[in-house]
Amino acid sequence: MTRPPPPLAELAALIKTWGRELGFQQIGITDCRLEEHGKRLRAWLEAGYNGDMAWMGAHGDKRWRPELLQPGTLRAISARLDYLPPDTEPVRVLKDSRKAYVSRYATGRDYHKLIRKRLAQLAQKIDAFCDERGLASSGRAFTDSAPIMERALAEKAGLGWIGKNCMVINSHAGSWFFLGEIYTNLALPVDESEETNQCGDCNACLKVCPTDAFVGPYQLDARRCISYLTIENRGPIPEEFREPLGNRVFGCDDCQIICPWNKFAKPTAEKDFHPRHGLDDGELLALFGWSEAGFLHRTEGSAIRRIGYERWQRNLAVALGNAEPSAEIVAALENALPEATPLVEEHIEWALARLRSGRRRKRKIKRDR
Repeated sequence: MTRPPPPLAELAALIKTWGRELGFQQIGITDCRLEEHGKRLRAWLEAGYNGDMAWMGAHGDKRWRPELLQPGTLRAISARLDYLPPDTEPVRVLKDSRKAYVSRYATGRDYHKLIRKRLAQLAQKIDAFCDERGLASSGRAFTDSAPIMERALAEKAGLGWIGKNCMVINSHAGSWFFLGEIYTNLALPVDESEETNQCGDCNACLKVCPTDAFVGPYQLDARRCISYLTIENRGPIPEEFREPLGNRVFGCDDCQIICPWNKFAKPTAEKDFHPRHGLDDGELLALFGWSEAGFLHRTEGSAIRRIGYERWQRNLAVALGNAEPSAEIVAALENALPEATPLVEEHIEWALARLRSGRRRKRKIKRDR
């Protein structure tokens, strides 16, 4: 392999240092050959596993051919930033039917702006280094904001391996982290990954999924995934999934909570990712009682706001229908009916029917393979 010019080797080392100074836990550099991942993406789309997420197939080959998205791209700089809030006790909240479970990435501030700002700062440092040495530098920073195969690039860059639950898992840090990238035209030396797939015979994530959303190892049918159903899905939640949804009102973390590698996960030091407005331990009734104005105020700067008040109420209505029946819950649902939209009304009526019949929620569902 041809060695990179000394300035680029020096720059690659500096990028890791600058990344740590900016708060990233790890930086890796990789080439952009993603042909095999592109084949798997096309097969996944052809199977219809993306559901209503048409945007997953809307950009042609740009997802797996970075040079089509950012002309001149030779390398991807992949960064990870831990987000697990401290002391949020996810299992305890999941087991308490009075509580609302919010995916832990969304209990604090939205990560997009924070990571994008830091990646932009890193890109500026790279440009300044190149300017001083007469090197032509062009790049672009991303964080879940463009058609990019983030997990594939992170795996190639040595940040971890893509596990059976389709998450990137790091043997020293688990999977509770965000990813971001910088595409660059610089032929930086590529990192050799020390992270090989270590899922082994473990299938805990596949077995724990409440809606049996995994077609098999490394294959997720998003249409059955609670994160899709509560966030991406704009219409009614299919009835077969309402009971196993339990008290999960925004996303789902079950396949991460159960993963043995997450015993190595460390709580984030980023204050912006710490819970706000009690969203890590909120009471279902209290959250359902928010007005639309209250919802907009309390979710300002939060990823939760993207689903809007109507879908927030839809999700909470289902969770209340799965709660231990009480007169307070029934009254709250009945009082909300007169002003409910047709979408929310449908889910309130379902919840009331369950509560009045005294049915208890099941832990999960299974389907025939």
